[in-house]
Parts: sequence; C-alpha cells; structure tokens
Amino acid sequence: MNPASRFLNLDFIARALWAAALLALPVTSFRYFPASDTTYVRPLALYPLMLLAPVLLIQLIRRKTTFPRASALTPFVAFILVALATSVIALLYAPPPMRGQDIFGRIVRAWATVVIGAVFFISAVWMNQNEDDLRFSLKWLFAGFILDVLWSGVQGATFYLHILPKPLVTHWQRAFSMRELIKTNRISGLAYEPAWLAGQISTVFLPWLFAALLTRQRLTRFKWLEPTLLAVSVLLLLATFSRGGLLTVGVTVVLTFLLVGRSQIRAAWIWFVSGFRSGLGWIWRVGLILAIVVAAVGALWFLGSKNYIARLWSGQADSIESFIIQNSAGARAAYILGAYSAYEQHPLTGVGLGASGFYIYNNLPDWTLTIVPDIARQLSPQSALYPNPKNLYVRLLAETGLIGFFLFLAFQFSILGDALAALKQRSTFWQFLGIAAIFTWIAVIFNNMTQDSLALPDMWINLGMLVGVAAFMIQQKKSNEENE
Repeated sequence: MNPASRFLNLDFIARALWAAALLALPVTSFRYFPASDTTYVRPLALYPLMLLAPVLLIQLIRRKTTFPRASALTPFVAFILVALATSVIALLYAPPPMRGQDIFGRIVRAWATVVIGAVFFISAVWMNQNEDDLRFSLKWLFAGFILDVLWSGVQGATFYLHILPKPLVTHWQRAFSMRELIKTNRISGLAYEPAWLAGQISTVFLPWLFAALLTRQRLTRFKWLEPTLLAVSVLLLLATFSRGGLLTVGVTVVLTFLLVGRSQIRAAWIWFVSGFRSGLGWIWRVGLILAIVVAAVGALWFLGSKNYIARLWSGQADSIESFIIQNSAGARAAYILGAYSAYEQHPLTGVGLGASGFYIYNNLPDWTLTIVPDIARQLSPQSALYPNPKNLYVRLLAETGLIGFFLFLAFQFSILGDALAALKQRSTFWQFLGIAAIFTWIAVIFNNMTQDSLALPDMWINLGMLVGVAAFMIQQKKSNEENE
C-alpha cells in the first residue's frame, strides 16, 4: 500500500483518531468547547471521537467492522432508557425555575453528559477487540500521560523552584484550560483541578502500571519506563494533595492485592524470609525496609505540610458535623443530604436526569444553614450557583430513582463479571487485563463518591477497553466451540 492510499484507508483513519483521543484524554476542561462558562467538564478527547463515529459507521455499513456484542451494553442501554423515561416524568413535575435555570434546560444539559459518556465508552469498546488493539491503545494512552507529567513538572517547577514566573505559566495554561493555576500550589496537570488529576491517575493510568508490576507484563520496549511512570504517578498523586484521590488509591491497592495479588504477596514473603537464612541477602532486605519506612515518613511529612491535609488529624472537632466542616466538606455533605431528600420524595421515578438541583436547597439539613459559610454564601440572592449532588450514586438515586440506580449497578457488575472472566484465563496477558480491570473497577467505585459527572472520561475508558476485549474473547470461544 502506497503512503497516499494508506492515509485514505478508513481503518488507518479510525486508529489515528482513536490515538488522538487518547493523547488528548488528560485535558478535561478545554477552553474552546461548545458549552457555557459554567460548564467545567469539557474533554478535548471528544473532538476526535466525534470524527471517529462516522468513520466507524461507514465501516459498519461496508461490513468492514462489526458492532461489539458486549454483555455490559444491555444493562447500559436499559439504564439509558429508564433515565429517558424519568426525564419525561420530570417535565410533568415542572419545578419552578431557579437562578435562571429551568427544568427543560437542565435535562438537556444532563443528556449531553450522558451522550458524551456513551461516546467514550462505546468508542473504547469498539476500538479494543483484541490484544493488538489494546496494546495500541495503551501506547497512546501513556503518551498522553507523559504530556500530563511534563506539564505537571512545569507547574511544580513554578510553584516550588520558582524557575518560571507564575503569571506567565498561568497565561500558558489559560490558552487551553478554563482554569488558571491553583493558588494553593497544588498540581493539577492538564486537568481542571487537582482532584480531577488524582481521579485520572487512580482510574486510568495507575491500573495498567499496577497490573504490569504484578504480572511483569511489558507495556513498552523500554524496561525502565513502566517503573518510572509508576513512581511518577505516585509522586503526582501526592502533589495533588487530593484527599479523595489518596484515599481511593490506598483502598484500591489494598483491595486489589487481597483479591488478585495473594500469590505475589506470598512469593515476595518467601523471597524476603529466604534472605535471612544465608549469605548477605539480609542486608538488601533491611535496606528495603528502611527505604519503605523513609518513603512513607517522607510522604506523610510532605502531605502534613499542607494544612488542607493536616486538618484531618490536627483538628479539634467535637462532632461529626464539625469534623466535616473543619475539613472543608460541609457544602459537599449538605448537597449530598439535600439530593438524598429528593430521592426520598420520589423513590421510584426520581426527579429527572439533571433536575436534582431544584430540590437541594429546600432540603438542606438545619445545621448546614447556620455553621457552613459556603452554604450561606450560596444561598445569597447574589449567587447564581446551581447545586449538584457531588456524589454520582446519590445523584442517580435522586434523578433516576431505584430502577435507574439498580440498572446502573447491574451495568457495573456486568463489567466486573468480564474482569473476573479475564482473570480465569491462564495467559499472562489475560491476567494483566483482569488485574487492571479489577483495579479500575474499584477505583471508579470510590471515585464516583466524590464526583457526579457522567461526562468525565475517567470512568469509561479503561472499562470500555476491558469490555471490548472480553467480548471478543467470548465470541472467539463460542466460534471455536461451534467449529469443533
């Protein structure tokens, strides 16, 4: 195939657009995006994916590709249909407009996020149907992560080494992002805020690096690159000072080790004990212990240097409410409780996708009205803020009711089933895929407790890759059984 015809080949174009989407994935608040200034979730990766959709459709019509028959798509489509029905019902409730927002406009905005999330998920499923596809995806996924690391390094050099003037770097960042540099010197990378960067690390990049560590599966041809990226991801996570991100990664690592890493733990323990029985192996073991202790103490000291983190253990709270408020989570807790009250009023149908904000302020707990300064400012007539639940599960309960909530859980557990099916395969590749999927699944579950957007690609990309490859595996197995 000559170079000109290659660039006109639709398979090549599809792969190039998918690679561009993965490269752009870290930019989640792109300035030049068709949305209002109050919309902060603006994934740059959506642009190449919107170009990818018609290419795949043409290939489907020409029978050059097939739509993946993934089992997880069934509960996903069912969830979307139920969410559509609850949105129609919400129009009948017709809550009065609030701060320039009406029910129809909020439903339209919410459905835009559903469409964006569906585009990310289905694209990831469609473009990853075998091991070669997955390796291609991981190559470009980590190319995007390296760009993220480089820009985070520029931010760190500006904050802590003062190599570049902060106004200049802010000007550079505002060229592509909706937000300037964080005033508290927290690293945000190419994302909108540090918590979003922590979410990317925990749900998109760290799962593959962790799985590569356990299975010794190579992601690149450079032996030093995977351990280097793993160390850098941990350092970046610390530099975000994101309490939710740190907790998510900590819990996910422990649970993943307990679920799928017991053989590695056993092997590491045998190696560690054997070094004390002969020779000078004990020196390396003691050195390793000291290195781990020094790293842990250094991380705690670094985190403790930020009052934002230190308040978790240095505060003088005398109740749960005061502890939440002292740690700058009072407004978030108030929104969650207000949205949950909306669910209690309409437990079966919910109040409609995107409509929970109309019910939050009227259902705030009494204690939030008197001792939470953020709530007092937001209740001011001068405020134009439309509140969100800040927790995806509470949002789904409030907006889609029990039916929509349980269908979303069915979708999540269907993906978990694919991950467990991958782990049952004996090859190193499937073990690698299964461990990465389990890590991602747990991280997404915890990450969704502190965010409520369906448009962020974090919760769709890795799981879509898993579903695509697993669907291909199941189809191949059925085909082989039929041929026998």
